[in-house]
Amino acid sequence: MGAKCCKGKEKYPHLFSPIRIGNIRLKNRIIAAPTSPSMITTEGHFTPEMTAYLEEKAKGGVAVVTYGESIVHSATGKSHNKQLQLDSFGVKQGMAQTARAIHNAGAYANIQLSHGGKYGGLVSVGGDQDGCEVAYGPSHEMTPAGEVQEMPKELILEIVESYKTGAKLCKDCGFDMVQVHAAHGWLFSQFLSPVMNQRTDEFGGSLENRARFLMMALDAVREGVGPRFPIEIRISGDDLTDVGLGLEDCVKVAKMVEDKVDLFNVSCGNHEDPAMFCRTHPSAFFKRGVNVYLAAEIKKNVSKPVACVGSLNDPAQMEEIIATGQADIVEIGRALLADPYLAKKALEGNAEDITPCLRCYECFGETSKSETVKCTVNPTMGQQYPEKTRKQTADTKKRVLIAGGGPAGMEAAITAALRGHDVTLVEKSGELGGNLHPAEAAYFKEDIRKLCKVLISRVEKAGVKVVLNTEVTPEYVETFDPDALFVAIGSNELRPPIKGMDLPHVIMAIDAELHPEKLGKKVAIMGGGLVGGEAAVSFHHEGKECSIIEMKSKIAGEVNSFYRGGLMPEIEKAATCYADTKVKEIVPEGVLCEKDGKEFVIEADSVVCALGFRAPYDKVDALCDKVDEYYIIGDCKNVGQIYHATNQAYYAAMRL
Repeated sequence: MGAKCCKGKEKYPHLFSPIRIGNIRLKNRIIAAPTSPSMITTEGHFTPEMTAYLEEKAKGGVAVVTYGESIVHSATGKSHNKQLQLDSFGVKQGMAQTARAIHNAGAYANIQLSHGGKYGGLVSVGGDQDGCEVAYGPSHEMTPAGEVQEMPKELILEIVESYKTGAKLCKDCGFDMVQVHAAHGWLFSQFLSPVMNQRTDEFGGSLENRARFLMMALDAVREGVGPRFPIEIRISGDDLTDVGLGLEDCVKVAKMVEDKVDLFNVSCGNHEDPAMFCRTHPSAFFKRGVNVYLAAEIKKNVSKPVACVGSLNDPAQMEEIIATGQADIVEIGRALLADPYLAKKALEGNAEDITPCLRCYECFGETSKSETVKCTVNPTMGQQYPEKTRKQTADTKKRVLIAGGGPAGMEAAITAALRGHDVTLVEKSGELGGNLHPAEAAYFKEDIRKLCKVLISRVEKAGVKVVLNTEVTPEYVETFDPDALFVAIGSNELRPPIKGMDLPHVIMAIDAELHPEKLGKKVAIMGGGLVGGEAAVSFHHEGKECSIIEMKSKIAGEVNSFYRGGLMPEIEKAATCYADTKVKEIVPEGVLCEKDGKEFVIEADSVVCALGFRAPYDKVDALCDKVDEYYIIGDCKNVGQIYHATNQAYYAAMRL
């Protein structure tokens, strides 16, 4: 183990160097950024599931694990349906158990102190219930969600006191740090904003006055936790609006509070703004580390350590950030959902095995939908609690045949092999990966390319026997005679009975994604779902003029709202969109369409068919009929996303 650890320290010497923050010494420069999936009771307490979720991050090797958005004043401050409430009776036990679990797993425990401000009484992102009777913000305003009242001074002073009380509670329960949230459009961000804050008293007007509330709260927190106890502050480096705080203003704020804090966490924007969300939590259409420059500028102007954020995923990039002095610490959120063991793998010299975050926002989407958390590429995310007691080794070794080498087949093969089974993976093409290959073809899908490489490498390391260029038929199954069969043969592209589909300028979506050179200058895409929308963005990047034809009223309407928020601006730049439009016929000059009873032709040199996929149930049934124990996984079970493939595969293999 020592030799392996040295590999990481040699490769990433700055990333794995210690740093002191207040009275604690961090073993490396990686902090698990504040996240707050809704695995919280209705009383505002930690659940065992939440504790296990945070505990695994500590096991993964980070120096600090941070829980996000604990509410200091629940009567006015709840910004989501279910959040940790520091003033809730009975909250201490779960907090103490969580801090202890994080410690026992090798990390320091941090907790973010938050207040939703005007969003505390109105429906917010991830919420569908009014949390409070009255919404209080810096100033009176009418919003689409309802009326916001100006926060009276008496309430300001009460909330300041709640920060003190909440911070002391966190310390008493065993947390080693607290983070004051002053970014992303929450309470202090609202008061700092020259747009939201129109007050004329001592809490409005000049930047110094607008920062007064924050300064008072920081003083109160210090009083609550005492000297040398680490206080982190999350601030914006830029509101990224024409009328909000700019970088220069944020630098001034940092200077104002420097003597009151021990660590700066520099983010940006307002995540209550749908247009801003995908920059605050960078989508796949932004480069990784897009917001690091903000931290770098803050660092030039303060003497306290500075942490950066912004969809960081690669230890080499993290090393460069710290080595070049852009930041002292990196904080990573979604990357630790994809692979909680990122830090440990980097330290042991195994960075190539880190599962990449796809930045697909399924984690956010699931929290909003089911008040749990999941990850497209990590089937155990959100399942840490039951996984703690799950038996990993199979009782009986079985001879396992897996038909299909896409993401489902590979995940099943890896899991089954690691459980001790004799596994053979058979793929009809000349390489593993399946539909990951067309999915990874777009310029913004580098993460899927990395995922494919990681899975292929894990198949090899797990000792799986791989047979390529071979199709699993019923006869093959009979001859192989497996103890268990996994059917992961994928799906087939829909080829609708549209007149003109046989014309030479028609190309199926997978072929087009893999071979964009086959496309002419003008491309008409039939189908405006995820595949068609992303294809348009990709083809536009290749210099094509694109049109999207969709029968439904929305383009990419089935995509989760968080990812769609980043995708749609790119689609709108890339293509002319025709929603509520029916394809009548493909003609030599393009596509004959109908909308509102009127026919018209969309001119195109190439027509791409992106009308979805269909599971080959007849083939599936024929294979399953040959064995007693079988598992149907991936698109051949139900056409879905990568998440469905990997999740089904993992848990099916765990049942062997």
